[in-house]
Amino acid sequence: MIENYIKAGKIVKDVRELALKKVHEGMKVLDLINLIEGEIIKRGALPAFPCNISINEITAHYTSPPNDLTLINGGDLVKIDLGAHVDGFIADSAISVSVEGDDPAGKMGPYKPQIQEEMIDTAKEALNTAISTIKPGVEVGKIGEEVEKTIHSRGLKPVSNLTGHSMEQWILHSGLSIPNVKEKNHHKLEEGDVLAIEPFVTDGVGIVSDMKDAFIFRFLRDRPVRMIQARRILEKIKTEYKILPFAQRWLEDKNQSSKSSIALRQLISSRAVYPYHVLREKSGARVAQAEHTVIIESDGCLVITE
Repeated sequence: MIENYIKAGKIVKDVRELALKKVHEGMKVLDLINLIEGEIIKRGALPAFPCNISINEITAHYTSPPNDLTLINGGDLVKIDLGAHVDGFIADSAISVSVEGDDPAGKMGPYKPQIQEEMIDTAKEALNTAISTIKPGVEVGKIGEEVEKTIHSRGLKPVSNLTGHSMEQWILHSGLSIPNVKEKNHHKLEEGDVLAIEPFVTDGVGIVSDMKDAFIFRFLRDRPVRMIQARRILEKIKTEYKILPFAQRWLEDKNQSSKSSIALRQLISSRAVYPYHVLREKSGARVAQAEHTVIIESDGCLVITE
């Protein structure tokens, strides 16, 4: 088990660092995603979820739909969130980058590179502070308290309604939430727990809300559906992704069918599939993210994505 976690963690680290070097002004989001997911597969793992490329105030859950033409612009604050699994044992990590380039249209507004770098550095510092806190017996609420304290000390805010999470084999979110703010959570960490720690930092109100779009989905349960294509897709989802998140474009690549959108809508309405809506910072402020996966040991934790 531990060998698979370590292998997945090394792959995620290497691909994350490669992506950081490759991202540039004028790049298609879809090209960056394809590079990341392709490199994970090339190195002997599988994506644990669709790669998220969330830009500026888009905070999480954005992955390219089929034929996405979205470009990365100069001055964008880009969050790269990727995960890999080896036989269902998951490593999850994220990094943020302020993309170099011109901003002739003035889209950055008040956001200058130094402000974005401050957010990025604060997210990293909060992540490191959280990791230094983690060991058996520590209360979950204490981690959030330390994250919040670190971010506030830099004059910024954590995103209060996004959390890290525990993981188990084949389960990306296995029930335990790791807060980014102080809260009364007396659950104590135990040796062997696997956690994704992910602070989000903003100069906005620090709350995210759902957008109408959803491009990431997860199998929930078998349900009767009328459409043949929907039944076929549901079977593929169960076989290939189990209960891990998947992207609509993965289905289109495999099925070569423009009917996947209709089929997915039917699966969602029947509650066979759960949609992860794209999340946006409520005030429209930009957000930075940093994330590592840790395994709790007897005297601390092992960071497998570092």
